[in-house]
Amino acid sequence: MGHFGVLKTHDVPEFMTYRRSRHLGACRVLAFCVCNAPQLPPPHLPPPAATMSSAVGSPAPPQAVSPGVEALETYRKKDTSKIIVRFKAVGNAPIMKQNFYKITASNRFQAVIQFLRKELGWKAGDPLFTYINLAFSPAPDDTVANLFKLFQTEGHLIVNYSSTAAWG
Repeated sequence: MGHFGVLKTHDVPEFMTYRRSRHLGACRVLAFCVCNAPQLPPPHLPPPAATMSSAVGSPAPPQAVSPGVEALETYRKKDTSKIIVRFKAVGNAPIMKQNFYKITASNRFQAVIQFLRKELGWKAGDPLFTYINLAFSPAPDDTVANLFKLFQTEGHLIVNYSSTAAWG
């Protein structure tokens, strides 16, 4: 029996036999079995002749960066821009002396929750419910930049907070 794995349809050579296929998202993915397949060098390594010429001392040709790698590098960079967050109390929650704060856009919403707890002087066990624009409670792993892009109001991200559940 061969080794099983997953490839996109445009990556599958002729010597692989298909066992089953399924549709995932926008691209078709195939489960395959490699049966007596020839060993191919990894695609990221240059052919052996090129390595010998680079070992002699001639400069290696510049490597082209694929769009996928470029997108990953862009994603990994921290966004240092600041976003203005406006905190509004709901129900019996204490009102903050200062309502406007600048927060780094790359932070997760969990950092906003921790900052709010610190400003209010609440412990980790005290209940704190946060909402965006009096509408929904965001996930702690959402980024502040994404929330701002989608739900900004007059250039601010409005975060409502309460000590009791205010909305579903």
